[in-house]
Amino acid sequence: MGEKRNIKLTIAYDGGRYSGWQRQKGAPTIQAVLEGRIGMMVGEPVTLLASGRTDAGVHALNQVCNFVTHSSIAPEAMQRGLNSLLPPDILVGRAEYVSLDFHSRFSARSKVYEYRLLNRRQPDVFLRSYTWHVGMKLRFAEMRGCIESLRGERDFTSFRSSGSGNTNPVRRMIRSELREAEDNLLRFIFEADGFLRHMVRNIVGTVVDVGRGRIDIGEFGEILKARDRGRAGMKAPPQGLFLRAVHY
Repeated sequence: MGEKRNIKLTIAYDGGRYSGWQRQKGAPTIQAVLEGRIGMMVGEPVTLLASGRTDAGVHALNQVCNFVTHSSIAPEAMQRGLNSLLPPDILVGRAEYVSLDFHSRFSARSKVYEYRLLNRRQPDVFLRSYTWHVGMKLRFAEMRGCIESLRGERDFTSFRSSGSGNTNPVRRMIRSELREAEDNLLRFIFEADGFLRHMVRNIVGTVVDVGRGRIDIGEFGEILKARDRGRAGMKAPPQGLFLRAVHY
C-alpha cells in the first residue's frame, strides 16, 4: 500500500435533485455520489470532508472538499476520470495535492455565499430552479441599507434556524452587498468567517420583508439585536442560494 496522499477537490453542482451535501440513508446526496465514484477510481473507500454542508436544493459554484487516499493516481487524471463517471449536475473543476494537515472545513478562513432573487411581475421558466421569484416591486434602497448594516462582528442568533450545532452565534461578516443586475435580478453577496444554520436564507427572507414594506430598516436592526429567531422573517427558498467561494 502506498503512502497517504491528501487530495483537494473544487467542485460545482446543481443541488436541485439532491437532499443536500451530507450522506443520508435512503436519499441522494452530493457526498454519497462523489464518495462512490472516488472509491471506484482509487480502489478503496474514502471519506470526503467538505468546507460545509449545503442543504437540499442549494447549489455550489466552488465547493471545496478533500479526502485521504493511498492511490498514486495523479490529481489531473483523477479530475478527468471523475468527470467521466459523475452525473452531469456535478463537476470537478480542479484536483490537487495538499498537505496531510489540510482540512476543507477547519482550514478555511472565510466562505462566500450568493443568493439570487428575480424581482419582476412574471417568473422566468428557465431561472425558476436558480432564483426566488418575488412578483411585487421591492424597495431596493431600503433592502441594501439592511444588508450593509450586517458588516462586522455580530451575534446572528435571530437568523439561526433551530437544530444548529453551533454553540457560538457570533460571526464576523466581512462583506455584505446587494447588487441589482440586468433583467431585475438581485444578487445578495455575503462573506463571513462562518455561517449559522440557514443564516443566509433567514437574512434574505427578512430583508425581503423590508422590501415589501412589512417592516422598516429600524425594525430590521431591532430584530438583529433581539437575538430571537421568532422576530425575523421567513426562510428564503433554497434554489436561490449558491456557495460561491471558500478562502484559505
